[in-house]
Amino acid sequence: MRIISGKQKGRRITAPKNLPVRPTTDLAKESLFNILNNHYYLDTISVIDLFSGTGNIAFEFASRGAKNIHAVDGNFNCVKFIDKISSEFEFYINTYRSDVFKFLEKTVLKTDIIFADPPYNLEKNMFLKIIEIVFERNLLNENGILIIEHSKHMDLSENNFYNYSKKYGGSVFSFYDTSKEL
Repeated sequence: MRIISGKQKGRRITAPKNLPVRPTTDLAKESLFNILNNHYYLDTISVIDLFSGTGNIAFEFASRGAKNIHAVDGNFNCVKFIDKISSEFEFYINTYRSDVFKFLEKTVLKTDIIFADPPYNLEKNMFLKIIEIVFERNLLNENGILIIEHSKHMDLSENNFYNYSKKYGGSVFSFYDTSKEL
């Protein structure tokens, strides 16, 4: 995996093989950030990266200038790896070793973007639970979005906050917000 743009553009990151992760592909990540660049000044936003894994998405936000980044993962080694790379690249990323659902239920953070990349084998009702908690608890700032990465075999469009989806290979990014204008 590599950093696509920003101050660390081109830097390669090699995650330990023992991490239980499936990093977002570079092609999908580049496409996602092209969408986000058209709607946000990335150096002015706050981000929560749920199921952060290797920190791939959090690192891309940091490289592009986002200052307020929170990475959440339940795996100690994933959080340790994110902290290590953040230190090496001089990224300031707040890490939390926590069950994502417990984190969402308790956090007082409000952000512009919440990105969630749960394991693809998670039950559909758990993907829907992420959407439910984010909007019930009002965790997004005005004009904020929730983005969920999921398998192309799962349809997550049956929600009032659903806006649209983009497919990249076997992955899909579904976008949710309250404005329907993104």
